[in-house]
Amino acid sequence: MKKIQFLFVAIAFLGIACIAPKQHHYISFKTAKDFQAFLNRKTKPYPLLSAHRGGPMQGFPENAIETFENATTYQPVIIEFDVALSKDSALVIMHDDKLDRTSTGTGLISSYTYNELQKLSLKDDDGKVTNFKIPTLEEVLRWGKNKVIFTIDIKRGVPYEKIIAAVRKTKSETNSIIITYNANQAAKVHGLAPDLMISATVKSQADLERLNQMGVPNDKIIAFVGVSEPEQSLYKYLNSKGISTILGTMGNLDRSAKANKNRQVYRNLVANGADVLSTDDVVLAGEQLDAYRREKQLNLKNLKLQ
Repeated sequence: MKKIQFLFVAIAFLGIACIAPKQHHYISFKTAKDFQAFLNRKTKPYPLLSAHRGGPMQGFPENAIETFENATTYQPVIIEFDVALSKDSALVIMHDDKLDRTSTGTGLISSYTYNELQKLSLKDDDGKVTNFKIPTLEEVLRWGKNKVIFTIDIKRGVPYEKIIAAVRKTKSETNSIIITYNANQAAKVHGLAPDLMISATVKSQADLERLNQMGVPNDKIIAFVGVSEPEQSLYKYLNSKGISTILGTMGNLDRSAKANKNRQVYRNLVANGADVLSTDDVVLAGEQLDAYRREKQLNLKNLKLQ
């Protein structure tokens, strides 16, 4: 009888273990100053992944809060997401101008009101319809407090002023970076919000000099160096200025890493100087970054497992 009872207990325990929620890897900073000190390399470097469009995978569509949360079960992450405007000027999270690819809607997102958008469901990359809805920027920012870092990609026609107002309203200065694509955009964002961090494209020393000439200081810049690996001299130059770097692996580098897993492509990209890898493959890239961090005995006090 005791053996049978023990067997039932063991089976029950195993069942609970199988359905136990995944552990989340959260990253948070108490103040904007602490956040910027990390990006300015004033603390020991700790390489991170940026989950491109939030890290979509089977069952988890791009640009959905549920997808962002899922990404944190693999890594402490930077979440890259896209902001668009609805017909009634609501700030909603969507990459494409049209709804067809990623939702059950059709046509331009700008032709739908916020309430109309809420009637739609998001689709994953395989086209499978999920129960997840299109979130607003404010919902995303409130969810991400003390969980992730954000890089906010702003679609054409969306005013920077509205994005900055949402960051202020949700007190997200401690974990938000505004993405810009040229020096003029970077200068405008810095003029509107001199305290916020900016992702700026820097593929050469001349690009940084141009940003500086337009009034964007080094301590407010995190440099996007492109989607192919630059010379290590660029990393060294930027690091000497206290600037962290983002290398985009989405595309060719991700495909190369998947085809050559034994070559440890992601691990080597970080070893060569990249501080952040913006990837479509959070799982494989995360495995290689975990191995690199263990090898180098890297830790970050701002990380919490929950």
